[in-house]
Amino acid sequence: MSSPVTVSITRHLDPSKSAEMTAWVRAGASLAGEFPGFLGAGWVQSGPESREWHMLYRFADGEALASWESSPQRSWWLGAAQDLGVVEARVERRTGIEGWFDEPATTQVEESGAVRSAPPRWKQATVIWMAFFPLSLLTTLALGALVPDLHVALRVLLSTVVMTPVMTYLALPFMTTRLAWWLHR
Repeated sequence: MSSPVTVSITRHLDPSKSAEMTAWVRAGASLAGEFPGFLGAGWVQSGPESREWHMLYRFADGEALASWESSPQRSWWLGAAQDLGVVEARVERRTGIEGWFDEPATTQVEESGAVRSAPPRWKQATVIWMAFFPLSLLTTLALGALVPDLHVALRVLLSTVVMTPVMTYLALPFMTTRLAWWLHR
């Protein structure tokens, strides 16, 4: 099952060109909005005189994102940034809840499309627990049956080595997709 993909990009630009940057970002969001699977985009400047801009865009899955990223429309749009002097500093792709562990942003994000804010921490903790408890129980029972004489520290080590990728790549993306209606209500 494919999960939505969020791309986070940090770009730098001379603060005196904020109006041009805003227009450029809006144009990119508008172009991306024409592609199937586009879920939204948003951006924020770190401060009124800051050179740093943080941008997000989200697609329904990796295939939809790849279609946008390989498009001539995006190439044209990125080319226009060179005239402004925009410098790309960092790009991150996120598919699960890994962004939930970041501190909540206090800056307003100007939105274009349907960018959702992070769910409340108590809801995040609840979803993590709902995935973690049954996996932890099953892993503990399985290791207890398979290697009953293994020292407790080694059993916990083995358990966490098994559970971490299962939680990261399977359980949490599955749970966040299934409970999105509740998380973002």
